[in-house]
Amino acid sequence: MKFVTTFDNEMIQLLLCYIAFINLVTFGVYSFDKYKSCHRKWRRTRTPESTLLLLAAMGGSVGALLAMLCFRHKTRHKKFYIGVPAILLAHAAIAVWYLTDSY
Repeated sequence: MKFVTTFDNEMIQLLLCYIAFINLVTFGVYSFDKYKSCHRKWRRTRTPESTLLLLAAMGGSVGALLAMLCFRHKTRHKKFYIGVPAILLAHAAIAVWYLTDSY
């Protein structure tokens, strides 16, 4: 069992706040991009796909996946319907690795 200090607890709380924040931002960006696509506001104002994937990779994979399912946004693009769940699995694996004593 690893020894958890007060500093570790503060870092974990900060990390959880970051994850909540980035997921809310990601969900919002995906939903706003879907709004723009439905209202034909796609010329030069749509969010680039690379930005959407980057937000998912930066910790917003849950928000991205929820937005994809709620708004049926980017569900036909292979890099999204495979990439976002893969990023989520990678994030989950990192969390499990960190929270277990196996290192």
